[in-house]
Amino acid sequence: QVQLVESGGGLVQAGGSLSLACAASGGTFSSYTMGWFRQAPGKERAFVAGISWSGGTTAYSDSAKGRFTISRDNAKNTIYLRMNSLKPEDTAVYYCAAAFAFSSAGVHGAPQYWGQGTQVTVSS
Repeated sequence: QVQLVESGGGLVQAGGSLSLACAASGGTFSSYTMGWFRQAPGKERAFVAGISWSGGTTAYSDSAKGRFTISRDNAKNTIYLRMNSLKPEDTAVYYCAAAFAFSSAGVHGAPQYWGQGTQVTVSS
């Protein structure tokens, strides 16, 4: 059973930056596609960014492109999300996810594993 634990959320002013991390345990981390999703109040959970098992392929939502960067360190069983130029509309609970497929067209199928989420709040 894979366990995912997010960290790094918090309060930041618009235009600022924040980095999230997700540590995985209990599975073969290096074999999983990993990613980040977010859910704002009153909205559905949405894909933010994904990264292949090797780190060689990444994908981003339109809202994240050019501002967010996903990366992974398989030696540390950890993925990261660097968020720059944050906007109030980025406010959401951010979830780490594992074991799903994605392409430039989006996510294909639901992730098998989810973290508990970390709150990101961007003030205007």
